[in-house]
Amino acid sequence: MGSGFGFYSMGGFNLEAKWLIDPKLLFVGPKIGEGAHAKVYEGKYKNQSVAVKMVPNGDSPEEIAKREARFAREVAMLSKVKHKNLVTFIGACREPVKVIVTELLSGGTLRKYLLNRRPRCLDMHVAIGFALDIARAMECLHSHGIIHRDLKPENLLLTADHKTVKLADFGLAREESLTEMMTAETGTYRWMAPELYSTVTLRHGEKKHYNHKVDAYSFAIVLWELIHNKLPFEGMSNLQAAYAAAFKNTRPSADDLPEELALIVTSCWREDPNARPNFSQIIQMLLNYLSTISTLEPVIPPRIFASENAVLPPESPGLSSLMPVRNDSGESPNTPRENKRGSFFFCFGQCTDN
Repeated sequence: MGSGFGFYSMGGFNLEAKWLIDPKLLFVGPKIGEGAHAKVYEGKYKNQSVAVKMVPNGDSPEEIAKREARFAREVAMLSKVKHKNLVTFIGACREPVKVIVTELLSGGTLRKYLLNRRPRCLDMHVAIGFALDIARAMECLHSHGIIHRDLKPENLLLTADHKTVKLADFGLAREESLTEMMTAETGTYRWMAPELYSTVTLRHGEKKHYNHKVDAYSFAIVLWELIHNKLPFEGMSNLQAAYAAAFKNTRPSADDLPEELALIVTSCWREDPNARPNFSQIIQMLLNYLSTISTLEPVIPPRIFASENAVLPPESPGLSSLMPVRNDSGESPNTPRENKRGSFFFCFGQCTDN
């Protein structure tokens, strides 16, 4: 419902009118990603290519309430932060379905980019450049009191030129406060900080203390992966990796890393969260290391053009596999419309041509 002050009530918080999507101008095309709680489609909004995340209502009253709260929280945080290394938020609406609209990044996920290069490693300048992009995005989030809680390669997207990484998918992000007790079951085990699930097996919905340093741990695992271009805890399942990290203090090997780089990685995945650096410190350490390895301009590898029909299932449910796929039509009873590029799109309600 609108108000005279340019705000709209959405699930318990006020959304500025400028973020309210007009469903009549939103065209939804092929599905490009799917997770446990939502589906992502390629779309058009006011002639701009966008990613459209649709959140279903759920079946039970409990599930409906949970998804409504998660949707409201994600929209609130996306509208709150802006940074060149965060996916750009365009807007949201709740009717006729819950929708979050962001920029469409055609470079694909970091996971697909790395898989396409294996077994080759990234040039070290490129790897550290990507790590700096990620660290700067996390520094921005933490400065706004937001914990991402699901930092992993599936949620890191590349621009079309493969030169910039942006952090996406705020579905599990939460605002941090000193008094808040947050749910333990979250994130993806292989990249998840041990304090999120260690000590005892918590019952569903039970709460425990942790803070923003969980993201520093996840960053260390991603940084190790950027450097080695291997799956961390290779040969283990997600649960086996989690058990080894939490109960045996096992980490991927940093023995073959240069001393300065090994220090960054190992300090970020320390068992004691309070001993881990914050992202401002991490950025400075990365910049210092970058200055030691070369004074030359970073070498950017040639772009990798994977088959558009190749589907690489995520390690776990994720919502940021945003590489456009042309062979999957949008799932909707609405009448299709053909856009100028020949892809079929549908729109909500009475469509308007632009």
